[in-house]
Amino acid sequence: MKVQACGTALLSPLVALPYPWRMNDIHATARLTAQQRKTLFLAALGGALEFYDFVVFVFFATTMGALFFPADMPPWLKLVQTFGIFAAGYLARPLGGVVMAHFGDITGRKRMFMLSILLMAIPTLLMGLLPTFAQIGVAAPILLLVLRILQGAAIGGEAPGAWVFVSEHVAANRRNFACGGLSLGLLAGILLGSLVALVINTQLDDVHLLAWGWRIPFVLGGVFGLLALHLRRQLHETPVFAELQAQRRLAQELPLKAVLREHAGAVALGMLLTWLLTAAVVVTILMMPTFLQGMGVSRSDALTGNALAVLAAMASNLIAGALADRFGAGRVLSLWSLLLGAAFWGFFHAAQTGAYSHALYALAGSAVGLTAMIPAIALAGFPAQVRFSGLSFSYNVAYAIAGGLTPVLLSLALKTNPAAPLHYMLAMAALGLVLGAVVEVRDAR
Repeated sequence: MKVQACGTALLSPLVALPYPWRMNDIHATARLTAQQRKTLFLAALGGALEFYDFVVFVFFATTMGALFFPADMPPWLKLVQTFGIFAAGYLARPLGGVVMAHFGDITGRKRMFMLSILLMAIPTLLMGLLPTFAQIGVAAPILLLVLRILQGAAIGGEAPGAWVFVSEHVAANRRNFACGGLSLGLLAGILLGSLVALVINTQLDDVHLLAWGWRIPFVLGGVFGLLALHLRRQLHETPVFAELQAQRRLAQELPLKAVLREHAGAVALGMLLTWLLTAAVVVTILMMPTFLQGMGVSRSDALTGNALAVLAAMASNLIAGALADRFGAGRVLSLWSLLLGAAFWGFFHAAQTGAYSHALYALAGSAVGLTAMIPAIALAGFPAQVRFSGLSFSYNVAYAIAGGLTPVLLSLALKTNPAAPLHYMLAMAALGLVLGAVVEVRDAR
């Protein structure tokens, strides 16, 4: 059966989206080929190392504050300034993502896929070589800020670029699994960053850490990034883009302009899906160790549980992706949204009452497996000519807003409502159920 566009919208803009891939595509296969597995592995490996480069900064926030700001500055202000530099990477994501996506739709997916990891590896390596405030004064934090902005631009193109790249390399009935494999790699990068920070902090005392130990994770990240760049050279341009190029059917105008004019429904759906993804990752994985310590859980227990939750999320991404390819992404998204609400309620309630459990935290982490379906659902709403730009704009703008506001708003809400994270996640689970129903209607059409 040839791929055909959907007819005129009869329902809402969200469900009347173009859905160019079908489960009964004549090219669909029961399993990935050896070349497809290699492509997925190299893409996931590069994504893991790139996300390691992006997040390792936050694991050394206190150390970076001591080294890159005046010694007489209050500790709390140093931390605020350091997190401000960290946040600058998020603010740079939309611009970097949109620019790289534009050229990805015009000149090729692979070129931007290579550029994103190069743009991440070099600034990370340079961070490990930077002189400190004691050596060059105020120029030190300024240089650190510039390098962080470059990292943000790179990460803005990496995740959407990777999802588009692998999805256009596999058959229609394996796209959720492929995106789940990539999401596994991104989570592995976060886990790797925390493990490297743990090893360095336990093996070095404060004197050696401040003298030279803090440079190790950044230099390692830069070197590993350049290695991943070398490995990615083995990848081939996607068959979808190659066909568009051969038939001269590439976008004839600014891709983002076409996205905003013709695919507003797909943009809205992509942004809502990204909001759900952001909540699952930011609250469950990134913020929860801090929340747990505020509820009386020891730092070691919180970090150990967090590692188990990340491992559970990684495994769950593959399971959810495989089920979504078999039974439909909308149904599995609804199922995992129910899991998100139920598991987070059980885990958070137990922690609040002094019955914290590693097992319950891991179960809540497994609900983060819904990140497997979200990219495949979102990118399916855009035609191939503007797919990279559509996904990148939706994902990065929504992530910049939700990722930036969620930690601040939840931290403020905790002052008057100790259960604010739980209420927020229950609302996100409800959103996931609604989006799952929308996707079911869209796919049925």
